[in-house]
Amino acid sequence: MSPGARPGPAIGLALALVVAAAVIAALSLGVGSTGVESAWHMLDDPVAARIVWDIRAPRTLGAFAAGGLLGLAGAVAQGLFRNPLADPFLLGSASGASLGVALALAALGLSPLATQWAVRLGLTGAAFLGAVAAVMFTLALARGVQQTLRLLLAGVVVGVVLGSLTSLVTLAVPQTLQAMQGFMLGSTAFVGWAACALMLAVGLGCLLLALGLSRVLDGLALGEATALSLGLPLTPLRAALVAVLALATGTAVAQTGLIAFVGLAAPHLVRGLVKTRHAPLLVLASLMGGVLLMLADLLARGLLAPQELPVGVLTALLGGAYLLWLMRGRME
Repeated sequence: MSPGARPGPAIGLALALVVAAAVIAALSLGVGSTGVESAWHMLDDPVAARIVWDIRAPRTLGAFAAGGLLGLAGAVAQGLFRNPLADPFLLGSASGASLGVALALAALGLSPLATQWAVRLGLTGAAFLGAVAAVMFTLALARGVQQTLRLLLAGVVVGVVLGSLTSLVTLAVPQTLQAMQGFMLGSTAFVGWAACALMLAVGLGCLLLALGLSRVLDGLALGEATALSLGLPLTPLRAALVAVLALATGTAVAQTGLIAFVGLAAPHLVRGLVKTRHAPLLVLASLMGGVLLMLADLLARGLLAPQELPVGVLTALLGGAYLLWLMRGRME
């Protein structure tokens, strides 16, 4: 823990987040196009029970898993770049995922059958490969991970270039615009049990690796010279942190599309509630990210039922409002 910090508040926050996740999950199981119902009573009806278990339950768990991945990636990014405004998409992963989806949609021809298959299967792989390729391109442009500023600037350049290529693809094949819109706005509607298992497995692996590297983040928080004085081999450890960031972000984006601000806001909220070192912060940011995306998904389904808001739009609105409030507080 940081000087003067105690484990009690961190444990208390973790328990509160677990309870909040359980409450939101119970509410989410009962929210659908017909409004709010008791999930417990729905289980007595075979048709309603199938809706709960086959659609709402994996969607709820998937929202928690994707939010957890983004929260973890956000905490790693902010520690790696020593910037509290860093988010998981800084290395160009979002633009790479978008380009991968656009190319896949253009190649599939967008017949109704192809679109259905693409949404559920093909686009997942395309988005993940695009995100990973973008990060590799960023690393090549930055000539490794030795200089954080160069890596950050390379990520911005890659994001702009790949975003332009995505626009060219959609201009060349206008039929992709509608399908691309769904990906860009973000959605948990197509998350199934297999996607949940994948995200939870990747999330657990990334969290364990990040926890093993938390001492590096603690050292970097005190300055690069301090980290070097601790005897830490920064170059390979930075590369490992970038790998965690890319894998966590790419997996979440591949399953849910582009969901903004969760990865940025989750670590911020945790640091505003408790003062702690990076090891507990990584766990708490993962839990906070999962709770935030579950809550956003619940609101997206329930606010205008039977219509549904894109969850990415809702997180952008709420996240933008939070950042404006944060900036106002710092300027006063």
